[in-house]
Parts: sequence; structure tokens; C-alpha cells
Amino acid sequence: MNYRHAYHAGGFSDVVKHAVLALALGHLRRKDTPFFVLDTHAGIGRYDLSGPQAEKTGEWQGGVGRLLAAPAPQPALTPYLDAVRRLNPEGGLRWYPGSPEVARGLLRPGDRLALVELHPEDMAELKGGFAGDRRVGIHHMDGYAALKALLPPPERRGLVLIDPPFEVKDEVARLRAGLAQALKRWSTGIYLIWYPIKARPAIERFHADIAMLAPPPTLVAEVLLRPAEDPFRLNGTGMLIVNPPWQLDAALGELLPWLAAQLAPEGGDWRLDWLTGKPA
Repeated sequence: MNYRHAYHAGGFSDVVKHAVLALALGHLRRKDTPFFVLDTHAGIGRYDLSGPQAEKTGEWQGGVGRLLAAPAPQPALTPYLDAVRRLNPEGGLRWYPGSPEVARGLLRPGDRLALVELHPEDMAELKGGFAGDRRVGIHHMDGYAALKALLPPPERRGLVLIDPPFEVKDEVARLRAGLAQALKRWSTGIYLIWYPIKARPAIERFHADIAMLAPPPTLVAEVLLRPAEDPFRLNGTGMLIVNPPWQLDAALGELLPWLAAQLAPEGGDWRLDWLTGKPA
């Protein structure tokens, strides 16, 4: 309950996470039938980069700031950068869209978005930002409980973003149990699972834990600022993508190396691989 994302909004980790989210939602929009989006750790929805929390760390300058300054952004970034520009119609960069705003910007009239947040202050701000949008439901509850309470949705298609802060010791165990429950209830949904990268052995254990669930085809997508060797430093960011949309792996194969070059110009790295069940 102590984690506040405003300190980290727009940093390199957000860039990767939200770019992948926007890209996956873009794939869902290719079919006319409605889709459902569940965000289990929604936060406040949007962040003021001129506020004291964001200014204290300045993380956005090495993240979204670098992308907006790039002369020729990678085409797969278009839906993500559009979300950033929608919040800054007069130009510049003051407001940064969290995952709720990224998702809302890609909804169509018949699609639905469920936002889940447990922190009471963040919950109040989230409600205010999305009041009046009938496509969006706000839920004050634990994100992992939402995987049972809100799945499966009436829509046959959709996406779940599981984006915990990883600030408690049993986070991986809770995430694994929540994902197992969710897959039993909705095995065909797309699941995007964010994780921080510090030391590689911990990431290998995390991947092994998820692989033991025998999930549907699952992609590993990572961007590293530096080698994953220091367990006390955020060295990179990753996403597990369960049931990735068709051709998402090809799009990420072009996007991830570009992001690594922009976010870590002195020698970043990236990874794209199948954790389980590469489709034929």
C-alpha cells in the first residue's frame, strides 16, 4: 500500500509496458467484435510530470522524453505515442498516461474497461478521472481477487494487464496463484504480466514458476538498460505475454531493439523469446 507510481511515471519501464499494451490492443481492434480489458493494478490513470513526485526522480526524462525527441519513431509505437499526445493537446509533455488512459484511448463504443485499484487515495483520483465514461468500470479491490471476481467476461475476446509493484515478498506467489485461477476461468484471454529485472537468477526462477502452470503460448519480451547482475538495482523491464495476438511477436521483434537503442544509447539490450508453446 506504500508504493506510489507517480515517482516513476513515464520512465523506461512504463514506456516498454505501455507500448506493448497499446500494440496488443491495436491487434484486438482489428476485429469488429467487442473486447474487454481488465487492469488489475490501475493506479490513478494519469500523472503530472511537473508535479513534485515526478520532478523528484526525473525518470520520465530517460523514458518517454527520449522517445518524443527521437526523429523517426518506430511505427509500432504509434498507438502509444498517440495516447501521450492526447493528454497534451497543446504540445509539450506535462501529463503522462498510465495504463488506464492508454487503454481507454483505444476503446471503441462497444468495448469495456475494468480498472481495479486498492490504494484508497489513488482510488479516489481514479474515479474522478473516469467519471461519466460508461465503458469504464471502477473497482476498489485487490487486483488478484479481481481475476476471480471479474473473469470470465461476457465478451469472448480481451486482455488482462497484471502490473503489480513487486514491493512485497510473496508477490510472485500471489501472481502465480492469480494467473492460475484466471487461466482456469478464461483460458483464451490475452494476459500481459509486467515484471522488473534486477538479477537474472531471480527472473529465471520467476519464469520457471509461470512455466509450471503450463500456460498457453507465452512470449517473453524484455528491454535491458544494463546487464541483469545487480539485485539492488532496476536493470531492465519485462513482459510475459500469454496468448499473444497473431503477429505480435513479429511487431515486437522490430520494436524492442529500437526501444533498447533509444532508452539505453550507451549499450542496452533486449530479448524476445517463447517461454512456452511457440505456435506452429
